[in-house]
Amino acid sequence: MFSQQPQDLVVVAGQPVTLPCTIPGYHGVVLWIKDGLALGVGRDLSGYPRYTVIGDHGSGEHHLRIQRVELMDDAVFECQAVQAAMRSRPARLTVLVPPDDPVISGAPVVSLRAGDPLNLTCHADNAKPAASIIWIRNEEVLNGAMYSKTLLRDGRRESTVSTLYLSPSNIETGQQIICKASNKAVPNGKETSVMIDIQHLPLVNLSVEPQPVLEGNLVKFHCSAKANPPVTLYRWAKGGSIIKDVSGDTYEVLVDHSFFTEPVSCEVTNSLGSTNISRNVDVYFGPRMAAEPQSLQVDLGSDAVFNCAWTGNPSLTIVWMKRGSGVVLSNENLLTLKSVRQEDAGKYVCRAVVPRVGAGEKEVSLTVNGPPTISSTQTQQALHGEKGQIKCFIRSTPPPDRIAWSWKETVLESGTSGRYTVETVNTDEGVISTLTMSNIVPADFQTIYNCTAWNSFGSDTEIIRLKEQESLPVAVIIGIAVGAFVAFIVLMGTIGAFCCTHLKGVVSAKNDIRVEIVHKDHNAARENEEHNSMKQLMVSVSVTQLEVLQEEEKEYQHIKVRLMINGSVTA
Repeated sequence: MFSQQPQDLVVVAGQPVTLPCTIPGYHGVVLWIKDGLALGVGRDLSGYPRYTVIGDHGSGEHHLRIQRVELMDDAVFECQAVQAAMRSRPARLTVLVPPDDPVISGAPVVSLRAGDPLNLTCHADNAKPAASIIWIRNEEVLNGAMYSKTLLRDGRRESTVSTLYLSPSNIETGQQIICKASNKAVPNGKETSVMIDIQHLPLVNLSVEPQPVLEGNLVKFHCSAKANPPVTLYRWAKGGSIIKDVSGDTYEVLVDHSFFTEPVSCEVTNSLGSTNISRNVDVYFGPRMAAEPQSLQVDLGSDAVFNCAWTGNPSLTIVWMKRGSGVVLSNENLLTLKSVRQEDAGKYVCRAVVPRVGAGEKEVSLTVNGPPTISSTQTQQALHGEKGQIKCFIRSTPPPDRIAWSWKETVLESGTSGRYTVETVNTDEGVISTLTMSNIVPADFQTIYNCTAWNSFGSDTEIIRLKEQESLPVAVIIGIAVGAFVAFIVLMGTIGAFCCTHLKGVVSAKNDIRVEIVHKDHNAARENEEHNSMKQLMVSVSVTQLEVLQEEEKEYQHIKVRLMINGSVTA
């Protein structure tokens, strides 16, 4: 009888196993049968070097020892006593095969582009039974993986593949994800891991210091970037134009007003591509003309619209005023003058002020098309017997087509007619028309003169009278005479002193010269001498006096000239 028979066993490949078989008192042949085939006769198992029959033969022990169990040992074994015609119960030896070390595709580092999902594949091959695979991150099992198993050609082992999907929001660079494969052969499992490397375009931050800044000061731009793969290139631009000779992550420059509207950009590049970021500078600058106003010429009664645009930082204030007036006409870019009149013509100023920074202004002209306007002194003066002039000043836009002087039955536009001459002079302010009369006669002071100007919009007339200019006042004449007499006395005293001194020297040196004194009519000689001296002094003094009177009493100009001329003729 069998005192020990083999039992069903489960063993992990590579481990030894012993199948017991004990038949006390039996001394015949014992065979071990594997899946119906004898392994050998008695204790001779030379065909299976890993197989050995062990135990005390005398005690009936015929145990089967298998060294380093292999998958081929997975079979049904029996122990048979041939002469006794006995066989043990069949014993199933189940061999468990642990999976090969799991492998994650792309390990040890899996790189992906930021924003892309992550698909990880792990396979555990050659396992019996098929391996189970789990995914672990931060000591937590990740759910949602998909599995598939494949039976190998030996019909015993299987390979297992697991695929894990992670959305972009569920992954971070630097994370470690573990694939763990296990079956009954390795209940604690085998594992491998992969490091997640999320590659991305450069993440760029552009700083500007200081801000705000006054125009003309130094500003520093710093372009800080995080990139995976690393940064390979920095490129700077302003307003879309590349800034040469700057290649690092810092750019320093003296800023002007253009940095307020033209952004500075920093472009950072790695092997995946480029990231561009730009910043404007909060530059404080005074007003700069953006839309220059234009001078206007409009018809009388029409609207005049000026447009004036400035830029400045901080916000500026715009003021429209008429030159010479303190009245603010508008605080907007547009200045609208409704139904303009001729008095609206003139200079207008568009002024812009940036508080605590600066100011600027632009002047434009408004010209109003309309009839001429004549401005003239209605009563003008002239000296009897002298040449006289009367003038009229004409403002006209467009310029006058015709200017005419009329008096009595005479009309004269230009040139000379008898004693009369008309001359016209253009100035920046307008036109001056002058009527000149030679040898003024009394009738001229009784005549009414008309100055008339025409253009395409109409005409205007001014009536001018000529008034006789008064003679030089008696007080002025007396003053001239007294001044002349005083000057004469001083002059004669000087001459007398000089002559006496000279005569004395001559007499002392020439004692042999005889001096003859001739006696004449003292009164006649003195009167004649004083007359001649007075005339000469009158001429001399008159010149001096007239130079003063020219500044103080211009209305007596012609009278004084005549006195000078008469004095000269008499002399």
